[in-house]
Amino acid sequence: MGQLRLGVITRLEVGPEKALKMVSDLRFPTCQVVCWDAEWLNAEVADSLRAAAEQYEVEITTIWTGLPGRYVWDFIEGPSTIGLVPEQFRQTCLRVLKQGSDFASLVGVPSITTHVGFIPENPADPLYPGLVEALGEIAHHCAERGQSFWFETGQETPITLLRTIEDVGTDNLGVNLDPANLLMYGKGNPVDALDVIGTYVRGVHAKDGEYPTNGRKLGVEKPLGEGRVNFPALIRKLKTLGFSGALTIEREITGPRQIEDIGKGKRFLEQILASL
Repeated sequence: MGQLRLGVITRLEVGPEKALKMVSDLRFPTCQVVCWDAEWLNAEVADSLRAAAEQYEVEITTIWTGLPGRYVWDFIEGPSTIGLVPEQFRQTCLRVLKQGSDFASLVGVPSITTHVGFIPENPADPLYPGLVEALGEIAHHCAERGQSFWFETGQETPITLLRTIEDVGTDNLGVNLDPANLLMYGKGNPVDALDVIGTYVRGVHAKDGEYPTNGRKLGVEKPLGEGRVNFPALIRKLKTLGFSGALTIEREITGPRQIEDIGKGKRFLEQILASL
């Protein structure tokens, strides 16, 4: 199997040309384009993004489609604010996901990704059937455009995610594995999680972090190599499972330190890949 490709997260809201130039300047061949403002998901921006990707020779592996509303990234308000799980926001979120799929189709990107939310552990939870129905709706919308729908990991245990994928039942579902999220949400060890969901992994966020230290707040994100994620073991296991996607660096801070940490992270991953 060939060498895995590296990538980096970039934000559409800075402008398509600037977003892809940043990826090229950092010498990454791939990226995930993140958009939290649905106003950017239009045909004019799609044309500009496609042109920028061609100009800088960068492959966009997914459109990470952020959903509208108030998001609280913790264990107290998170379950009632994040993703498709909260019933009161579901239809609005579905509309935006379909808009993201249509946008990705115009750009020529084969997938969209999002946080579905805190999927209920109990399949008898009254929120669960409606969530599965909504996921089936967006999965079919993507399938009609030749796309996949990827679940970003973190807010659910691996077995809950596996059961949800099985219950939705379409053949275009995948996982964007964020190993740090699994730790930061206290949902599992990312290397062990591959025993459960590994065959569905289509993309990977190269992000590091720690387990939570209290029952209210997420664990802390860390620069690559400074947290609990065992990247050598994770990458080795991904390769064994036949993973051939991109390892996309995500560093959730801003400013010069972010760029510095991305550069260090790139060298960290290159060393691991060379050793394998």
